[in-house]
Amino acid sequence: MAECRVLIVDDEPDFLETIVKRLRKRKVDAMGVGSGKEAVKILDEQTFDVVILDVRMPGMDGIETLKEIKRKSPLTEVIMLTGHASVESGMQGMQFGAFDFVIKPADLDELIEKINQASERRTLHEERIRKNIR
Repeated sequence: MAECRVLIVDDEPDFLETIVKRLRKRKVDAMGVGSGKEAVKILDEQTFDVVILDVRMPGMDGIETLKEIKRKSPLTEVIMLTGHASVESGMQGMQFGAFDFVIKPADLDELIEKINQASERRTLHEERIRKNIR
């Protein structure tokens, strides 16, 4: 799991800081940004295996950000973070290529399990692509 790079995108600074710290304590290579725009920008410079993306953010919302992430980095798996009121947005995110969604407040063990599953799926996709190139 340590080789998995995770980007957390959330406009709530306290939540973002807490989740990054908690994931790092569990040996997850995690980094956080506060907006969809920042997430898209950082994906030009770095690669991540999994992005944990808040659905409701000012400016570029989660769905717009998801579409842009998938356009730039199709193999990056995205887990949507939703509130109870926006479960539909989480499901909509899956229609646009999100791996899954988690309802806030996210249970850390559940989140880590989904990160592991998403990372495994990315690895499988990469292996399939490598085999097809040969």
